[in-house]
Amino acid sequence: MNEHEWASYIGHMEQILQLTLDDPRRAELLIQLSRIAEMAAPLMAFPLDDRLEVAGVYQA
Repeated sequence: MNEHEWASYIGHMEQILQLTLDDPRRAELLIQLSRIAEMAAPLMAFPLDDRLEVAGVYQA
């Protein structure tokens, strides 16, 4: 996601969660989400074999 998409996401989540963030908190959240996305990018780009067995679902 680009910065505009993250800003839109933050706005939507504010509405859904009924939160009111001030501009400095919104800006810091935008920075943190961008950092997390940047760290996750290599993992998300890692190719997986189509025949890789999917982990089971835990049921209590």
